[in-house]
Amino acid sequence: MLPKLFFVISTLISSFIFTTHSYNTQCLHHQKILLLQLKDELSFNSSRSTKLVRWNQSDECCKWPGVDCDAAGYVVSLQLDREFISGGIADSSSLFRLVHLQKLNLAHNYFNYTPIPKGIHNLTYLTHLNLSHAGFGGQVPAEISSLRRLVSLDISNWYWGSVSLIELPNLELFVQNLTGLRELYLDGVNVTSSHERRKWSHIISSYLPNLTALSLSGCGLSGPLTKSFGQLHSLSILQLDFNDLGTELPDLFANFPSLTTFSLFNCGLKGSIPPTFANLTKLIRLDLSFNFFTGSLSSMLFEGLSNLVYLDLGRNSFSGNIPHSLLALPSLLELDLSSNQFNGTFQLDKFLSLANLTLLDLSDNRLSVDVGNLNSTSYGSLQLKELRLASCNLSHFPNFTNNLDMEIVDLSNNRIGGEIPSWIWGTQLWYLDLSYNLLTDLQKPYHIPASLRYIYLHSNQLKGELHLTIPPASQLSYLSLANNSVSGSIPTSLCSATSLNSLDFSGNRLSGSIPPCLLENISDLDLSQNNISGSIPDNFPMLCRLQYLDLNNNTLEGKIPKSLERCERLQFINVGNNNITDSFPCMLSSMLRVLVLHSNRFYGEVRCHNMSWEDLQILDISSNQFSGNLESINFYSWKTMMLQIDEQLRYANSVVYYSELWSSLSITLIMKGTNSEYHTIWPEFGIIDFSCNNFGGEIPNAIGDLTLLHQLNFSHNALNGSIPNSFGQLRNLESLDLSVNRLIGPIPVELAGLTFLQVLNLSYNKLVGEIPNGRQLQTFSADSFKGNAGLCGFNLNISCSDSDDSDHLSPEEDENGEEKSEIEWEYVSSALGYVVGLGSIAWTLLCRRSFRERYFEKIEEIVDKIFYKRARRRRHERRRRQDFHSQLPTC
Repeated sequence: MLPKLFFVISTLISSFIFTTHSYNTQCLHHQKILLLQLKDELSFNSSRSTKLVRWNQSDECCKWPGVDCDAAGYVVSLQLDREFISGGIADSSSLFRLVHLQKLNLAHNYFNYTPIPKGIHNLTYLTHLNLSHAGFGGQVPAEISSLRRLVSLDISNWYWGSVSLIELPNLELFVQNLTGLRELYLDGVNVTSSHERRKWSHIISSYLPNLTALSLSGCGLSGPLTKSFGQLHSLSILQLDFNDLGTELPDLFANFPSLTTFSLFNCGLKGSIPPTFANLTKLIRLDLSFNFFTGSLSSMLFEGLSNLVYLDLGRNSFSGNIPHSLLALPSLLELDLSSNQFNGTFQLDKFLSLANLTLLDLSDNRLSVDVGNLNSTSYGSLQLKELRLASCNLSHFPNFTNNLDMEIVDLSNNRIGGEIPSWIWGTQLWYLDLSYNLLTDLQKPYHIPASLRYIYLHSNQLKGELHLTIPPASQLSYLSLANNSVSGSIPTSLCSATSLNSLDFSGNRLSGSIPPCLLENISDLDLSQNNISGSIPDNFPMLCRLQYLDLNNNTLEGKIPKSLERCERLQFINVGNNNITDSFPCMLSSMLRVLVLHSNRFYGEVRCHNMSWEDLQILDISSNQFSGNLESINFYSWKTMMLQIDEQLRYANSVVYYSELWSSLSITLIMKGTNSEYHTIWPEFGIIDFSCNNFGGEIPNAIGDLTLLHQLNFSHNALNGSIPNSFGQLRNLESLDLSVNRLIGPIPVELAGLTFLQVLNLSYNKLVGEIPNGRQLQTFSADSFKGNAGLCGFNLNISCSDSDDSDHLSPEEDENGEEKSEIEWEYVSSALGYVVGLGSIAWTLLCRRSFRERYFEKIEEIVDKIFYKRARRRRHERRRRQDFHSQLPTC
């Protein structure tokens, strides 16, 4: 009786305290002082703050936004998330003197990678601590593990594609005192111990048996899961995305009857889904996408999952038919089965029963989706907002979407022809992808809604002049009409789309000039492979946003505009195959990664003072009129090409910039002997092409330090000296072309160590000696070495012991040698005749007329023969020289 009475009294007291707290408005003075001190200590953006900015002296502090107090007036909760705080919390902060705090939330701020303050151990009453995505860095302090009252802990730092900034050196030591935890979120926290990365599941289940929520996405964990993990029977949320579990999915998940959220996105899982999954009847969200699951899906698997709202099985290798049980899930809102191997013909009207469905993605399977002839009225109250049917063998538009007011439509890579229907645009549409079809025109009238942000119409058969009506309040960000047959000029109406970031009109028949207003807001612009003329407008604004510019293969003239130096974020520029006449553009952005100037009329030296392109990966200035010596170029400033591959990959992971047009990148370079098209620039990839210019001097040794070079072309210049031995350091080199220069000396033996070398051309130089032995060099044909009369070896089928000095002469040297010998003989003969016969001949010629006549007749005959033979010899040498030059490869 007494225990029951005690329980009732305790409940009444707790209820009274809670009620008093709910209506308490009085704030203890010293608590108010601490809060005001905290506000003064914090660095935050007052123009964007919604809570801190409203804390003042006059009001009760318990009424301040983000502040809650208990019945006694002590601050027990601070919710300062999304307050744009950038610093100001040190170990001695006023925050840690608010010792009655039970809940602290600093999530979604930016603390500039400073460590989590150790002073947090003073807040011993904390039950809820949220430091997620707050910009903290360094190691998780051990002081957090002393907060034994913690029920919920979130220090996640998970940003897509980012490098982890928070580390946990000892997982077991961290959790062993936190036995009261019910919720643990460590997404993006790097577990540094390799041992604990493997044993994490045993550690968690041993110390935290009462967990209801566990999220460890992107922690570097590995599998398989231990059997003890199945003891976490109370789990409601389990998220292990972006870990390498690398095993089949175990049956132990059937031990989690309360599971509502289950996410194993990109975990390297394989095999099939266990049939015991059908026991997870409370599942609301299931994400198994981006794994290696195979086999067919049993209909029985989903029959009991009536609460399922979100299902993502995309990016796996499931096969067979789509199970009918999926079409009978009454709560289903989102269904993603994309990028699998489901096959057969699928009738889309089977989804009629899913009245609440808002997202359907069947893209990139082996399905032939039949959209039927149903219209929107046949689908009754269908709530569909996102439809993705890419690569589904469609031949016409799904008319049932008419009047559904779609938000996302992806029908790319199908066989849809004819006009784009005017109803497709809707009023709420913000993403439309109809690329890679057979579309020819736009049905008129059409109205592009202001909500539309992304339009992909590339790789169709659109033709005629381009007329686009852009609404004044347009949110259009990306527009692609590439690879069609659109003609006319670039419409100036695009200038009214002030949110336009990326524009791709490449591969069309556009003419006229580039509208200057188009450059005011654009960040990515591709107008390549058109008939655009005039000059590049010198109209780039002071706050230039340009990062990607491709004007390749047009008829542009003039110069590179000086205002382009304002574009400090420019990383890619390709103006190849135009008629631009200018010197080297030294003023370009220091962030440059790709510079292509080939096949223009650029001239002068490539010398830039006080400029370094540390990020440069591709430089193609071939087929111009550049001159000067290579020694004047600061190759040592190209730091990215000097990085080791592991360093380069770490550097690449820290780059936050992403351009829409980088994903559709296309660069054509003359490498490996042919035109090569590149659609991706890997972080460890480097190319230099200086061919077909007028460069002289020696090749600098600094080239050998560009260890990430994959292709190097210095051909068709006037380079002299020897090939640097430092080329042996270019371990990633795949193509080397030094042909048609004046290089001398032997081929360095270090080249024999370049095991990735696929293309080598050293022809038409003045190289001598034996071609070095080496497994890789022996695979190249004689064409790689021809035109070097002094070379010998296996590749040329010439024994070095049989060669002599006469074989080392080129046709030019041979000719000069013969001319020199001929001139020396003439001088000797003349001198001898002068000394021996001058006196006697002179006397005879003066005194005897008959002798004089016969003498001059003989002289005339001899002179005729001499000049005839010499003329014939010179004609022969001229033909031989012409034959030699005709064999030289052209640019």
